[in-house]
Amino acid sequence: MKMRIGIDFDNTIVCYDTVFYAAAREKTLVPENIPPTKSNVRNYLRSIDREDDWTELQGYIYGTRMELAQPFPGVFDFMRGAIEANIDIFIVSHKTLHPYIGPRYDLHAAARRWLKSQGVFDPKKIGLVMESVFFELTKELKLERIEALNCSHFIDDLPEFMDDPGFPQGVEKLLFEPGEERPVSTLVQRVTSWHEIAVRLLGEGTAA
Repeated sequence: MKMRIGIDFDNTIVCYDTVFYAAAREKTLVPENIPPTKSNVRNYLRSIDREDDWTELQGYIYGTRMELAQPFPGVFDFMRGAIEANIDIFIVSHKTLHPYIGPRYDLHAAARRWLKSQGVFDPKKIGLVMESVFFELTKELKLERIEALNCSHFIDDLPEFMDDPGFPQGVEKLLFEPGEERPVSTLVQRVTSWHEIAVRLLGEGTAA
């Protein structure tokens, strides 16, 4: 069976840690002394009962501050290596079209602009075709897309998504977890970096 690899977008390709801290400080939502990670910003706002501010902050970043976000180290090296090896690569993400709260940014367009700005669609850099990028409005549609694409592997950062009963059978699951470990089923393989993913899927010689 030909390898066909699906990859989640937010927090799997894109790292938002410093972006969330910078934006939260810009809006004076968090104190300066909290550790500058996305999870700490989220946990702080929830601890002071400001869930709506957290939701609106996500829409603000995903909609209008994507230029501050960085790719996880090695992710584009992996994608380029896979494409050069004639392996099919797809980006499949659950992303609403507009934020739940706040201005109605087009989150799909913002994500595609970020991918373009990173050279993902440039044949001289990575060479992914735009038709291989899917932003689905619901988790269920994301699961259906993975199955329709006949993915052999899927890489995601959410253990609860990987453990969903509707996850397509026969797809090898790689949980991208560069930080703390969380409980997952034994059917999921943990990976802590894109270098590790490249070694597993492309082989030692092709890993960046």
